[in-house]
Amino acid sequence: MRERIIITGGCGFIGSGIVWALNRKGLENIIVVDELGENEKQKNIANLKFNELIDKNDFLSGILDGSFNSSSIDTIFHLGACSSTIERDLGYLIENNYNYSRHLARFALKNDIRFIYASSAATYGSGSLGFSDSGEELFNLKPLNYYGYSKQWFDIWARHNKVLGKMAGLKYFNVYGPNEYHKGQMRSFIVKAYEQIKERGEVRLFKSYRDGIIDGEQMRDFIYLKDAVKMSLLFFENRDLGGIYNIGTGEAHSFNQLAEAVFGALGLEPDIEYIDMPQELKEQYQYFTQADISKINNAGYNWKCYDFNLAVSDYVKNYLEPKAYLSI
Repeated sequence: MRERIIITGGCGFIGSGIVWALNRKGLENIIVVDELGENEKQKNIANLKFNELIDKNDFLSGILDGSFNSSSIDTIFHLGACSSTIERDLGYLIENNYNYSRHLARFALKNDIRFIYASSAATYGSGSLGFSDSGEELFNLKPLNYYGYSKQWFDIWARHNKVLGKMAGLKYFNVYGPNEYHKGQMRSFIVKAYEQIKERGEVRLFKSYRDGIIDGEQMRDFIYLKDAVKMSLLFFENRDLGGIYNIGTGEAHSFNQLAEAVFGALGLEPDIEYIDMPQELKEQYQYFTQADISKINNAGYNWKCYDFNLAVSDYVKNYLEPKAYLSI
């Protein structure tokens, strides 16, 4: 009987969130795969339950040489990747994000294993073609950075090889929440705003360089981790759902609103300063993202996401203030 679940990137942000969500459903027969090294992300799974921890390179070697036993594997959540939007080593991104994903997808398809993988809203680029996950726009999207392209190329590979319908690709929008402490520069702006308030009592936001958008009114679809993983499990529980799906709230909020929500969670009046955007970010900066979630709603996801201010408050008060991790 197949019952084991593999989660690549399982020590990471969304990956550990998936472990947490599965644990809450009573599932513990989990293999966590990740890049094991000298960082704090192992703390993300310290309070969670799983059966085995495997280095990502050892796991891939076992897949490629046939030594890894596939007979008991039910599902692979492939969430392990370089998630840095400022990574400039294209060769590294191709090997780590694109080729690794292809190897795992082939392994899953060959062995009739459910394959759920992380794509990204970064594939939508500037948003000029909208944020629809219908699939019709897939070949026309133009990401703004190498990370987005590394995700886009795998989506296209799956579509071109006519296997996209046999797996689920999840385009995560701006996810924030517990267990992102290790992410350095790629932590959500909520963490950065919280730290700025603690250090100097104010939040610094980038100025706008687009006509009609005032400073701080750049907007994103911010989704709380607890909502993102709940959406993700829809595809674990419904194996017939294939293709690409957006993982977002369907509502955009401005960075001004985000900063105000963090101040509010701390019981403080907002104090915001607007600063120049670094030159290297200006050409790859997204001014607006908002997930079209009609497809996932039509697929059966009917739960309402956290209220924006309540989600920020939960994160600040119950995780950032005590520096707590997800725990069952």
